[in-house]
Amino acid sequence: MERMKKFEIKSPEEMIELGEKIGKYLEKNMVILMEGDLGAGKTTMTKGIAKALGINRVVNSPTFTIMKIYENGKMPLYHMDVYRLDNQSGDEYLEEYFENGGVTIIEWAHQISDILPQSYLLINIDYLNNGNRLVTLSATGEEYDKILESVII
Repeated sequence: MERMKKFEIKSPEEMIELGEKIGKYLEKNMVILMEGDLGAGKTTMTKGIAKALGINRVVNSPTFTIMKIYENGKMPLYHMDVYRLDNQSGDEYLEEYFENGGVTIIEWAHQISDILPQSYLLINIDYLNNGNRLVTLSATGEEYDKILESVII
């Protein structure tokens, strides 16, 4: 079963706020896939999720390190940016973080499609003509349905 919800976001502050609302409902071993053009707001959304998890460190893109781990919240946050990887990169070790007791966020997740779990929350961020963003949340797996049911702005 796949379900979907869409939001129009008008500012970086609203993107962080939406991330916080999503973050309130996350549980251990949940995986969030993020897609969207460069600069669309994937890392900004992650900042809100981190805030909801009680992480008080600066959150920025792990573009050049592939992954940043934030462990000072109520559960670990594994923030991956796999833009430079592909299904032949030999990065299967990333799979271990999907069930490592934290929340995993994967920017550009389609790059490693062959190792992704079967259940996840997909967040797609698109530019709109008016400069705003369209954020689409899609749940694949029952454990993510409550996020779609609960998150409103």
